[in-house]
Amino acid sequence: MDGIASDVAVGVKRGSDELLSGSLYNSPNSGMSSISDGTSNGSDSKKLRVEDRMDAPPSRVLHIRKLPNEVTETEIIALGLPFGKVTNILTLKGKNQAFLELGTEEAAMTMVNYYTAVTPHVRNVPIYIQYSNHKELKTDNAGNQRAQAVLQAVSAVQSGGTPTSGSTASESALTPAPSPVLRIIIDNMFYPVTLDVLQQIFSKFGTVMKIITFTKNNQFQALLQYNDPVNAQQAKVALDGQNIYNACCTLRIDYSKLVNLNVKYNNDKSRDYTRPELPAGDGQPAVDPSVAAAFSKDSNSLLGALSPLSAAAAAAAAAGRVALSGHSGASGVLLASNLNEEMVTPQSLFTLFGVYGDVQRVKILYNKKDSALIQMADANQAQLAMSHLNGQKMYGKIIRVTMSKHQTVQLPREGLDDQGLTKDFTNSPLHRFKKPGSKNFQNIFPPSATLHLSNIPPDITEEDLRVLFSNSGGTVKAFKFFQDHKMALLQMTTVEEAIQALIDLHNYNMGDNHHLRVSFSKSTI
Repeated sequence: MDGIASDVAVGVKRGSDELLSGSLYNSPNSGMSSISDGTSNGSDSKKLRVEDRMDAPPSRVLHIRKLPNEVTETEIIALGLPFGKVTNILTLKGKNQAFLELGTEEAAMTMVNYYTAVTPHVRNVPIYIQYSNHKELKTDNAGNQRAQAVLQAVSAVQSGGTPTSGSTASESALTPAPSPVLRIIIDNMFYPVTLDVLQQIFSKFGTVMKIITFTKNNQFQALLQYNDPVNAQQAKVALDGQNIYNACCTLRIDYSKLVNLNVKYNNDKSRDYTRPELPAGDGQPAVDPSVAAAFSKDSNSLLGALSPLSAAAAAAAAAGRVALSGHSGASGVLLASNLNEEMVTPQSLFTLFGVYGDVQRVKILYNKKDSALIQMADANQAQLAMSHLNGQKMYGKIIRVTMSKHQTVQLPREGLDDQGLTKDFTNSPLHRFKKPGSKNFQNIFPPSATLHLSNIPPDITEEDLRVLFSNSGGTVKAFKFFQDHKMALLQMTTVEEAIQALIDLHNYNMGDNHHLRVSFSKSTI
């Protein structure tokens, strides 16, 4: 049993029960902003900073405390689902505790990092998650039969199958999602909920492609489409019944009969994230940033505090007055730390972060070369990159990615040599998302061992590509050409090897001006 007194609790916060949480108003150094960009501000040493919490040795087994009495295994497993495969669970009912084992240490780290910023809740009760002293869970299957059955059912859903017959897991949450589209009703709506707030919350569980909001029977409702039904299933399990703000704006979530949404306009009522070129139609335009800034001063208008968004963006968004991306309150700048300073370059960060958005500038910090600032095109892209890359391994080190307090990355003064640590990529031809309606919007997946290759010249063979990718320092495990041989899937042994290969070989010149295109795939071979 883990020694509770010595363990470091994650997400310690005064019992608010909102999804968009993080106590930004009460503590400027809390949540995601507390890993500073190389400066300290002498905050109260009694408050645990994120860095201190990270010092507990990481483990793929997590210790969860203060669970409500009536908690189910499904609810505990749902906490881990968005971050990767859940491989074991042990509940200690009498002690209101549980152990959750994830498939990899990286997945566990991503989960702990995320829940330092957003306090986890089960049935509106704040709970505590920390690394366990155990490296793996050894459970007595006979005594833990029900939990194992639930786990088996969840695993089947995650891999796209159906739960095995005879399973005791009858929870409807575990049947495979019939649709990638969710119908969301918001009860107790004391504050307006914007389309951008919904996107912020639901994008934690996968790529949100489209959202339509409307009022029906005097209730605010939304239809939200993921690119994969599994993501819809995970979001429903984790978010149904949760509150967006403290004690109000409760989410009621069901599957829609629709499997695809038809969005005609991009405005404050509807959005198709795969087609940024759509007209605005009759929707009200977003408010001018200066109005938003004035509005944000009234931070008491929210009962609870808000999340990885900056306080200004959050207050304005909650007031329903402004879109979160594209205004001065929500920064598109990320801080990446724990980098391998011997290996990392602005170009390698541009290539990796460029999978999730158009990187404008990169600056490796002069006095702290294991940290870098990365400026994305907007706050949504920054959020996407952070949720996918935080906790991943790059050049042998598990990197941390958080929102930075900086609004932009400054270029060095003219004539000043900064040893190539800062690079401006604003006009790079390699941006994946500049082209309106680009298919790249639909192909954003978490880092995986399987890579999708395109733009392959006709004379290149499977052997040529196997040799090329083996030279990036990994082992090619499997390979498959698509019918036309212009595209292929290539599987490395580990996710880290695939990340390395993508950094090295995206835009690689294969001859005759054929530049190889590399991205992560959700498929396996």
